[in-house]
Amino acid sequence: QVQLVESGGGLVQAGGSLRLACAASGRSFSDTNMAWYRQAPGKAREFVAISGYLGTTLYLNAVKGRFTVSRDNSTNTLYLQMNNLKPKDTAMYCCDVLEFWGQGTQITDST
Repeated sequence: QVQLVESGGGLVQAGGSLRLACAASGRSFSDTNMAWYRQAPGKAREFVAISGYLGTTLYLNAVKGRFTVSRDNSTNTLYLQMNNLKPKDTAMYCCDVLEFWGQGTQITDST
């Protein structure tokens, strides 16, 4: 059974930085794409970034140049480094691996 646990969220001022982590367990994920999604209040869930198992990465246009997705296959952990955060980044961030989802971690603008 795949389990995902996100961490690293919190209150942040505009322009600040946070690093999210998604710890995955239940099997090896070195051959699996791993992705971040987010959902703001009253809005649909949207794709944020993906780390492909072959090393490719893709980003939502709105976060390009500010967010960086990475992974550590030795610890089955997916990361999202978020810099220059904006109020519009306020959302619940969840990771998606093999269509399993974690409980999410909340990013809130404190400006």
